[in-house]
Amino acid sequence: MAEDLVLDTAIRDWVLIPLTVVMILIGILRYFVSKLMRSQQNPDAKVVREGQVVIRARNLRAGANFIPSKSFRARRAYFSNEENGLLHVPKGQGQNPQAQMFSDPNMAMDMMKKNLSMIIPQTLTFAWVNFFFSGFVAAKIPFPLTQRFRSMLQNGIDLSTVDVSYVSSRSWYFLNLFGLRGLFSLILGEENAMDDTQRMMQMSGFGMDPTKVQT
Repeated sequence: MAEDLVLDTAIRDWVLIPLTVVMILIGILRYFVSKLMRSQQNPDAKVVREGQVVIRARNLRAGANFIPSKSFRARRAYFSNEENGLLHVPKGQGQNPQAQMFSDPNMAMDMMKKNLSMIIPQTLTFAWVNFFFSGFVAAKIPFPLTQRFRSMLQNGIDLSTVDVSYVSSRSWYFLNLFGLRGLFSLILGEENAMDDTQRMMQMSGFGMDPTKVQT
């Protein structure tokens, strides 16, 4: 039978709230640091234009059942016609989008700076949490959970008799690390909270080969 615990209000004031506030401040600070470290350069207009064409073709395929078949065939020919289609690439001239992205040294350097701005704060914060707050039961989930959640919510606590709904301080750190994007969207805006890699993928159609798009 899992035991119920009575949590001291001092744990809320000196563990739960400080951890949450520090994680929010570090996320905001990391955004501004990565913004300062990012090199100022305009994206290649040709790459952006090709990526937008691929996205338009993908949207056409997704909405094929919502437009007349004649209109769909006309748009498909506009994109994939073997003579002058926007997506037609002669054999041997296609280039891997991943290779094209990583061949740019400035883009590779920006990605390395982005990774450093994420790894270093996370490592220091985790060391701080592990040193000062290790072993604390910080909160309790207000609904029952199965045993599968024990390893995720009670990291750093080796007590199988404690109810699964209790959250350790170390697990609270990880929950904040992966669950604060919605809050950052409210604070920084959806566009700013988006990861730089995801933003580049949306702009350039990264990961999609025009030669393999079938509309």
